[in-house]
Amino acid sequence: VSMSDPKGETLRSTFPSYMAEGERLYRCGEFSKAAQSFSNALQLQNGDKNCLVARSKCFLKMGALERSLKDAEASLQSDPTFCKGILQKAETLYTMGDFEFALVFYHRGYKLRPDREFKVGIQKAQEAINNSVGSPSSIKLENKGDLSFLSKQAENMKAQQKPQPMKHLLHPTKGESKQKGSLKSEKTVRQLLGELYVDKEYLEKLLLDEDLIKGTMKGGLTVEDLIMTGLNYLDTHSNFWRQQKPIYAREQDRKLMQQKWMRDHKRNPSQTAHYILKSLEDIDMLLTSGSAEGSLQKAEKVLKKVLEWNKEEVSNKDELVGNLYSCIGNAQIELGQMAAALQSHRKDLEIAKEYLGILWPSVRFWGKKLTLVIYVPSWEEKIPLAKTTLEKTWLFHEIGRCYLELDQAWQAQNYGEKSQQCAEEEGDIEWQLNASVLVAQAQVKLRDFESAVNNFEKALERAKLVRNNEAQQAIISALDDANKGIIRELRKTNYMENLKEKRERELDQDSQREFSRQENQRTEGTFQKDEDQEAWCPEPYHSDF
Repeated sequence: VSMSDPKGETLRSTFPSYMAEGERLYRCGEFSKAAQSFSNALQLQNGDKNCLVARSKCFLKMGALERSLKDAEASLQSDPTFCKGILQKAETLYTMGDFEFALVFYHRGYKLRPDREFKVGIQKAQEAINNSVGSPSSIKLENKGDLSFLSKQAENMKAQQKPQPMKHLLHPTKGESKQKGSLKSEKTVRQLLGELYVDKEYLEKLLLDEDLIKGTMKGGLTVEDLIMTGLNYLDTHSNFWRQQKPIYAREQDRKLMQQKWMRDHKRNPSQTAHYILKSLEDIDMLLTSGSAEGSLQKAEKVLKKVLEWNKEEVSNKDELVGNLYSCIGNAQIELGQMAAALQSHRKDLEIAKEYLGILWPSVRFWGKKLTLVIYVPSWEEKIPLAKTTLEKTWLFHEIGRCYLELDQAWQAQNYGEKSQQCAEEEGDIEWQLNASVLVAQAQVKLRDFESAVNNFEKALERAKLVRNNEAQQAIISALDDANKGIIRELRKTNYMENLKEKRERELDQDSQREFSRQENQRTEGTFQKDEDQEAWCPEPYHSDF
């Protein structure tokens, strides 16, 4: 088939033939030609989901990420539970750098079919997720409330339309450049584990020794189980640091601090500036490598020295002191010194209040409830610092989300309603959507299903206004669950009422029986008394005279 004149070409083969040809070309690395074959196949069977996934893979290899995502989404239109389509969408989102949404679809696929591909995807997406935690200047306020992990903003409404089969394949434009691939996860783990990374490599090598791992120890524990326990510990250790503060955020903080210092000391670079930048980098690297105690000692030493300086020597001394207290608090968390960590972060907050007048950035803690317990009180103290209605909307929402994670639904509902009110005052539809969902989720936990339905319906209206189709689907699903909750509660109430009525009937019957028994006893007693009286009464006197 000639590719030079696709409009005039006549397809001379069958759908299976084009599919087989495309798969062969894909295996040979001829991705552009393979995509053309799959496009020909789609001309014969428009909307075939397996063919759409195959062409999506070709586009992904070619770096045409938007086309890849478009085909992956199209494969799910007729069947949202199509596992190949879910996996391909997750892979494309991951390559695009949208790690959070990729993780959502990896999890969704794993629930439907717990295959290795989804498990590996979950692991690599979790490793790549950056919480964007940095200094206040590194954080931008975004409309990404609770639905940020439920739905993806529909930036291009045309992308939602079902793609028609391509009659010819255009080469990727310059603007659609290839992504550089996934993050170097091993390098990240090496940096997080530090000296422990050598142990991780050693354990992984042992795991490859099939004869060794088959051995057993005292108590029936296998060598394989023992090795896996060690590896799981190291994974947990690295995940802890990634969750507390991702490497990306640390690098961002360091770059921002360095830019600020270079700007402040551009004309006359001093040894002081160099010392501070080097010290902050050392503190951070010690923490990253797992030496929390060393990081703590270094931070305390630098803090002591900085406190001795005056503001003429260091123009932004207050910001630096606050940063050091934050570093000390992070190290104390790793060492398990939670009370001390809370005090350190409180000092950082006090400096922000007194000198800087800044509002701390949002911090996403993925499932670390202990850390949430430490930070929520500090966040509540930030409320007076919020200057605009939008800042209050965001802050109330963040605190509410934390309380929801801590299973304190009443508090979550309270802050969600405050966020809802501020969002309505601001007129921000997306934040109205997010706040309504938060309130509804809290009400579901409180088993107030009717109120939850009302708030989910509000959220659904907002989602329609902003044309967020995936958010609509998520809310509709949540609405369905809430309505089922109402039905369950009604059944439970009816059951209890029926049980109560049954009990009352039984009591009435028992009372009736008892009454009848007593009546019978009284009747029998009266009858017996009459008989006794008759038996006792003397016979009539008859005179002989």
